[in-house]
Amino acid sequence: MPEVTIKIGERNFSVSCQDGEEHFLQSAAEMLDTEAKVLLKQIGRIPEERMLLMSGLMLADKTAGLEDQVSALNDKLAAQEKQMEELRESAAAVPEPERVEVISEVIPDIVTDTLEALAGRAEALAAEAETKAAG
Repeated sequence: MPEVTIKIGERNFSVSCQDGEEHFLQSAAEMLDTEAKVLLKQIGRIPEERMLLMSGLMLADKTAGLEDQVSALNDKLAAQEKQMEELRESAAAVPEPERVEVISEVIPDIVTDTLEALAGRAEALAAEAETKAAG
């Protein structure tokens, strides 16, 4: 079992850990040290036990806040997933659109003739507008 020396609040501690867990121990010690440095800056020199207790409590407070945020985000995610599922279900319930075909023989010749005349007039007006815009 490896023995690791960690520094918290300007004090060295020797701690044992499982093989391969040294990195995790160092990371945890750095977090605790960060809180201890804040305390030392605010209060000055304090007893080791009190420094470790207060640093641990400060970390626990941060952890509780993060757990609350994670819980709120999980609730929001669950609500979004439920809404997506409801939308999928409602989309599946929509019937296929009905196809309607218009047969040109049903439309009277006068309507198609009038539409052709209007299209011709629109094209002439467009050509005239382009000519005026160019000149």
